[in-house]
Amino acid sequence: MTVRTRFAPSPTGYLHIGGARTALYCWLEAKHRGGEFILRIEDTDRERSTEAAVQAILDGMQWLQLGHDEGPYYQTLRMERYRQVAEELVRAGKAYYAYETKEELEATRAAQMAANVKPRYNGHYRDRNEPLRDDPNRVIRFKNPTAGSVVFHDKVKGRIEWSNEELDDLVIFRSDGFPTYNFAVVVDDIDMKISDVIRGDDHVNNTPRQINIYNALNATTPTFAHLPMILGPDGQKLSKRHGAVGVMQYRDDGFLPHALLNYLVRLGWSHGDQEIFSREQMVALFDVADVNHSAARFDLEKLSWLNQQYLKSEDPASLVPHLQWHLDACGYDLAAGPAPADLIVALRERCRTLKELAEKAAIWYGPIPAWDEAAVTKHLTTPTAVPALKAVHASLAALAEWKVENVHAAIEAAAAAIGEGMGKVAQPLRVAMTGTQVSPAIDQTVYLAGQARALTRVEDALKRAGA
Repeated sequence: MTVRTRFAPSPTGYLHIGGARTALYCWLEAKHRGGEFILRIEDTDRERSTEAAVQAILDGMQWLQLGHDEGPYYQTLRMERYRQVAEELVRAGKAYYAYETKEELEATRAAQMAANVKPRYNGHYRDRNEPLRDDPNRVIRFKNPTAGSVVFHDKVKGRIEWSNEELDDLVIFRSDGFPTYNFAVVVDDIDMKISDVIRGDDHVNNTPRQINIYNALNATTPTFAHLPMILGPDGQKLSKRHGAVGVMQYRDDGFLPHALLNYLVRLGWSHGDQEIFSREQMVALFDVADVNHSAARFDLEKLSWLNQQYLKSEDPASLVPHLQWHLDACGYDLAAGPAPADLIVALRERCRTLKELAEKAAIWYGPIPAWDEAAVTKHLTTPTAVPALKAVHASLAALAEWKVENVHAAIEAAAAAIGEGMGKVAQPLRVAMTGTQVSPAIDQTVYLAGQARALTRVEDALKRAGA
């Protein structure tokens, strides 16, 4: 049988880190086993589901390049199918109509709690075979088995057993005409031939109920794998203060999609001590059965470190489309500055994110935003500053081809011309190029300015030096 996994988010908010990891694990399990990955939008929560949230999910999946083989399917377009299956269960005597009012249900619950009994449906309509009638309180309840246990093997958690006495007759079709989650998800997974259900362990309690519905429908039960939750660095539930924001916020903050995927795959799974994985390696090595039993901890510092490893090791040309987005966001006139790939080469040792890299690039796309007067005093008022800047101006002006190696040679020639070491030229030149005494390698710093701008900045620095 073809392996088929699905990611089925509810569009009640952004695609968060936990959801993205689940999507990744579902995608990897399908690809590792030569199967298919399905995307389903579970949008039956009419009060909380929004089009904006749907789009946020689709955008996040696209940015992460977790392409689906089928879908997206939308539950709200399958309402007749749910009604059909629910009514089939009623006709088969495996479900029934119930008509209690909200007040009656609340009164029963209050009486049970007062008697120290676990609140549950009391089965009032279970065996009455009430016919279908118009009633604003009408629901369809599933006849859950009253004896025995539900036993299943979870690929992450191992053997799980649940007594049917702990389960009551859950509502599968509400009075508003919408199916409940536990029912709709089973119908969907049967119709979509899902073989492996991989989801967060907050769904473990739902699984016995769903298995009973599978059995009632004479359907093959999929295998289940429930993923431990992701905690913050302090061991508490992941929240916004830990960095639990929408996936697209990580793009906005300058992270590469493949770096984020690499980080997510390691939040609960490992392959020896290996930290960095290509997509191909993830597909080849991943097996959901190898996922750790314990909760993982999200660490923004570790993600930032990993992101920089990708910045430092990848072909700069492959990173340009990602950097371009940030350069555009900064409002730079890209025609008035260096090639983005050259920026990556110059700055990736100093920056951990693309956003940081783009912000540091401002000096090459416009005027120096502010001069550090301490740097001016320290490096432009020395006896060698003016001779050094004049010599380097002459050397740079004489270059016929503007390349990093030629710029480097020109700076060396200027130092030789005044009989000084490179440091005596590099520091005043660095202040001339950036207005500060900190920058990447001086040849890269000058090269990125471009020949015309570099010469103009040296001239401005000479004026500041009183020449």
